[in-house]
Amino acid sequence: MRDLVFAAYLLGLIGLALKRPFLLLRVYAYIDIVSPQRLSYFLLNAIPISAITFALAFGAWLLVDDKADSRFSWRQIIMCVLLVWCGYTTLHADFPIEATAKWDWVWKSLVFAIFLPLTLRTKLRIEALALTLVLCASSIIVTGGIKTALSGGGYGVLNLMVENNSGLYESSIISTVAIAIIPLILWLAKHGTIFPPGRAVRLYAFALCGACLLIPVGTEARTGLLCIAMLIGMMLLHSERRILYGAGIAAAALIAIPFLPSSFTSRMNTIESYQSDTSASTRLAVWQWTWDYAKQHPGGGGFDAYRSNSFTYDMMQDTGTPTAPRIERVRVTDKARAYHNSYFEVLGEQGYFGFALWMLLQIVSLGRTTAIYRRYRRDPASDKAWIAPLALALMQGHLVYLLGAMFVGIAYQPFVFMLLAMQIGLSTYLARKRWEEEHTPIFGKPPLSDDVLPKYGKRVDPGGKSNVPAGQPTGVMGGKRDRHPIIDV
Repeated sequence: MRDLVFAAYLLGLIGLALKRPFLLLRVYAYIDIVSPQRLSYFLLNAIPISAITFALAFGAWLLVDDKADSRFSWRQIIMCVLLVWCGYTTLHADFPIEATAKWDWVWKSLVFAIFLPLTLRTKLRIEALALTLVLCASSIIVTGGIKTALSGGGYGVLNLMVENNSGLYESSIISTVAIAIIPLILWLAKHGTIFPPGRAVRLYAFALCGACLLIPVGTEARTGLLCIAMLIGMMLLHSERRILYGAGIAAAALIAIPFLPSSFTSRMNTIESYQSDTSASTRLAVWQWTWDYAKQHPGGGGFDAYRSNSFTYDMMQDTGTPTAPRIERVRVTDKARAYHNSYFEVLGEQGYFGFALWMLLQIVSLGRTTAIYRRYRRDPASDKAWIAPLALALMQGHLVYLLGAMFVGIAYQPFVFMLLAMQIGLSTYLARKRWEEEHTPIFGKPPLSDDVLPKYGKRVDPGGKSNVPAGQPTGVMGGKRDRHPIIDV
């Protein structure tokens, strides 16, 4: 029965997308994030729904969508080079079978992130993608938050009908993502137009933020606690009442501590005593091994190169009793341990060149988004009031991701690459709008709004007096316009 429900739901979404093809991109994002095929026993697993949906989305964009306003970014070029390099290392991987299995989803993540910004031509589409990412992640977060709140926390494993730790269903990954999207949730609650700001929208947004904060408690993921601390610091930094809010947050944290499960507080205490924690000790050993491996293999070992690691390390272990504690140094031998760090993951698998590309992508994206925030934060125009807050939300989410990436292997996580694609889409959209403003003649026809789309393929001017075909330029001089630059940062 569940298979039939999911199948009918997906067919319904695809049916709606036949009228508005941009919805196909949102359907693909839903499939890539939530992975409904993993919740199916047979029906959805028997067909490649992800590949089919992407093919439909790309075909609709290629055949139907207006591409006159599409711009290509240098960040997309970096991802193209990274894609080619990952393909090369896969062909020469230390473990060809395992590397091919990871390549099967990594290339999809990169290709979709390269393609997605080309479709984000309007503010409405950027908002729609942000809303899709938040709602898809919330389908996991809300369930986990409710279970944590009702049980008092301490689940340790976020089991949402999916037994494996793939996608967002792994505890550290969902904890990082849950905290990273909080700024985006707050932006939608204040500046969203699909669901206009109101009491119901704000109430749901605050409840969802609460569920996001509960995820690290329910999963007992130490990564989530660090991400919360970082996000609070960044939000206070950009707050006009940081002292008042900071005091309130500190008081709330102190009040909440007695209500936290003992298993959670015990696990959080291991952040300081890493030498007695098996997980932390193995991670340090793996990172050291990866550093040495990269020196011997500067071109990387391909995906899952960690399978060749083997090391021996010392760990402090309590071998006594509660009344007579005794700490001893224990010699431990381990092998084939995962990286648990995105930076070392890329370094070990893709070598110095791949690592440089990946880091360059992060740095350029952060730098560009920060520049957008600084440019528009004091812009008095009311129609641009949403830009700086969105740039700030994306920047904060990106930094939270980079912190979480230090403790979990999410270097190619599709959800994160969609956030990167949104940053690129925002940048290219604003670059096009600035170009149109600069090239609009003084006595010419003013640019039309591209944010009001009553029907796919049509644009409506702010006065609602004329319908203009989607291919019609917005900045006009003698019925034509000079083509804007197609390359952006």
